[in-house]
Amino acid sequence: MTGSLAIIGLGPGNEDLQTPQAKDALARATDLFGYTTYLDRVPVRPDQNKHGSDNREEIARARAALELAYAGKSVAIVSSGDPGVFAMAAAVFEAIEFGDPAWRDIAVTVVPGISAMFATAARIGAPLGHDFCALSLSDNLKPWETVTRRLRLAAEAGFVIALYNPISKARPWQLGAAFDLLRAVHPPATPVVFATAVSRADETVVVTDLATADPALADMRTLVLIGSGATRRIDRNDGDPWLYTPRRSDLGAIDLGNTAPQTKAAG
Repeated sequence: MTGSLAIIGLGPGNEDLQTPQAKDALARATDLFGYTTYLDRVPVRPDQNKHGSDNREEIARARAALELAYAGKSVAIVSSGDPGVFAMAAAVFEAIEFGDPAWRDIAVTVVPGISAMFATAARIGAPLGHDFCALSLSDNLKPWETVTRRLRLAAEAGFVIALYNPISKARPWQLGAAFDLLRAVHPPATPVVFATAVSRADETVVVTDLATADPALADMRTLVLIGSGATRRIDRNDGDPWLYTPRRSDLGAIDLGNTAPQTKAAG
């Protein structure tokens, strides 16, 4: 008899943002798989087995988990944020489609989590209040030309854009190139948010504008959010702004005023 496989979203970092369903699925697992950095966020009991691996080993990780689940184990694979957003759920189903036909008998459950773009949006107001999209800036699995075409079309269509995987040691130039592309579409005052380690103890959130957005503010833990032409800014009395994108399209854009970078530290 086959076991089960749960693909679990751990949320953005803070344990309070992990769902009860995710915690229950983790507690039921005999074996836990994941990128080591994410797996280290999960308390492991003595009766549970931990299988950590590198960030670029998603398909191999999925196959190993499926083999163990087919052997009768209760297996969990963890992802940061939501497992269906640039994460392990798609890798597992890809492994099932092209793998052992017997794996289609495994009970597979996807346990949703709070994605970084939703945690970031909640931190600064309601920038995703109207149409938005999420793009991965990584070209590891798709050509850079595809990335830039989608980015340009999303900007021209007026979407608020959440950029995942914005920069890495192997791709230090791509976020700057993306900003240059967006500057040809959007006005200089368009809001840009750098949310690093959102919801964690070392969280920083920087709100700036497209004219002065500095790629050096990002790393692989950063979610970069670019507003649309309709995104509005409210300067609070304590100096930390709110951003929101109106549900109504007839409000239009406004003068966003002073958009010098402002940093919010956790707490």
